Formats: sequence, C-alpha cells, structure tokens
Amino acid sequence: QVQLEESGGGLVQAGGSLRLSCAASGRTASNRAMGWFRQAPGKEREFVAAISWIGDGTYYSDSVKGRFTISRDNAKNTLYLQMNSLKPDDTAVYLCAAARTEYNDYDVARAYGYIFWGQGTQVTVSS
Repeated sequence: QVQLEESGGGLVQAGGSLRLSCAASGRTASNRAMGWFRQAPGKEREFVAAISWIGDGTYYSDSVKGRFTISRDNAKNTLYLQMNSLKPDDTAVYLCAAARTEYNDYDVARAYGYIFWGQGTQVTVSS
C-alpha cells in the first residue's frame, strides 16, 4: 500500500499562486507515475497533470497547460504541483494519486490509471 497525503491548499485571489505537495509513505511510489486530479462540487473528477515515474515526462490538461507545473522529488517521496495565474474555475478539491502499474506511464491522464489516492486538499480561488 502507498499512503498519500496532500497539503498546501487554501484560499487565494485570482491571479495568485499556490504550491501543493503530496507526501507518499508506506511502499515506495518512486517507481510509479503520479498525478494530480481535481473535483469541483457537482462535477466529475478531472485530470490536471501527471509525471512519469522517473520524472522525465510530464502531461497536462489543456485547461492548466502553461500555468501549472508538476514535479517530483523521489528522494523525499514527494509530488508537487505549482499553480500560477489561478482562476476561479480552478476551485476544487485537488487529489494526488499513484499509478496502478509500475515503471510505465499507461493511462496517466485517466483516473483508471491510478490505484492509490490521497484524501485531497481544498483550493479556492476568489474573483
């Protein structure tokens, strides 16, 4: 089992920035791709960004490309999401996840591709 815990959410004005962190514990997640998803009230869970297990490949949804940056520090077992130029539409609970399979990037843009999930951290962007 991989346990994931997000932090860094909060309330920010439009145009501001936040940095989310996701700490992994238990079994190592360093051999799995990892991703960020978000879910707003009444909406389906939405892919935000993903990073390959070795960290050399990144993937973004069109809605955040150019504004968000995903990164990981395998030595610290931590995943990050730097969010800049935030918009009210970015308001959601942000969840980190570790991939279902090891040593590949299969289905990293789909929730199905992940098996371990954190509880989420709330991000609220005011206009």
